[in-house]
Amino acid sequence: MSALEILAVIGIIGFVIFRQIQGEPLRGKRTVVLPAILTAIGFSDLRGSGGHLQPADVTCLVIGAIGASVIGVGFGVVMRLESRDGYLWAQLPVRGLWLWGALVAWRVAAMALAGAMHAHVAASSSTLLFSLGVNRLSQAAVIALRALAIGVPFAPEKDGSSFMASTFDRDRNRSVPQSAPEDARYQPWRRS
Repeated sequence: MSALEILAVIGIIGFVIFRQIQGEPLRGKRTVVLPAILTAIGFSDLRGSGGHLQPADVTCLVIGAIGASVIGVGFGVVMRLESRDGYLWAQLPVRGLWLWGALVAWRVAAMALAGAMHAHVAASSSTLLFSLGVNRLSQAAVIALRALAIGVPFAPEKDGSSFMASTFDRDRNRSVPQSAPEDARYQPWRRS
């Protein structure tokens, strides 16, 4: 990974942190699909980093991915989710910034371990995108499950479609009996 790519990753992380603290409507493709793409790109960077993956590299990458995933689950749990205008809105509380610190510390520790084990690919900066992608994907999984549990769909995409809309519609139809009067129905996706 070149210095320019590292600066780009740092810029992306700074932008993500700013947006999370500020709060924003959550679009499904940005929340779920983009981390999946980031993970795939990061994985392809590992394979094309010039080094050959040794068993020590694989071990260190798995350990690093597990830690990044656990921290991602933490992000998904502490994220404030609510319905705004009938769609999912999220904000990372300021106290959640410690998770970013934990992610950075984990990456440094994982790279140090990889260096000590002579796992040159796993110790390189080419693991950054992969680790960040796994972290964001884990957060997305928790957020998607929480959104389903509270019955609030993702905000519409720019084309007007909503990611996983049919899943939310199916859950709404199952939990809201059509014969009940309007005010007697449980409608968790509506703002009070």
